[in-house]
Amino acid sequence: MLQEDLQNIFRQVFEDETLVINDEMTAKDVEKWDSLSHITLILEVEKFFGLKLKNSEIARLKRVADLKKLVAKHKPELA
Repeated sequence: MLQEDLQNIFRQVFEDETLVINDEMTAKDVEKWDSLSHITLILEVEKFFGLKLKNSEIARLKRVADLKKLVAKHKPELA
């Protein structure tokens, strides 16, 4: 399931096994979410789901929901 997979990626990237993501979550809601960890997050999402996101798509990401929609756009079977 997309939600669970993303949550596992977030937990790995931010090194927090208790982290629970929700659609409205932004970088402001996660203490370790800075520009460097954002790049790591995107790279891990791309690797896990086997996709390549465009820079213009990445630049529009503001919330977890945006990331979920973007992954689902590239991998409709996960929606």
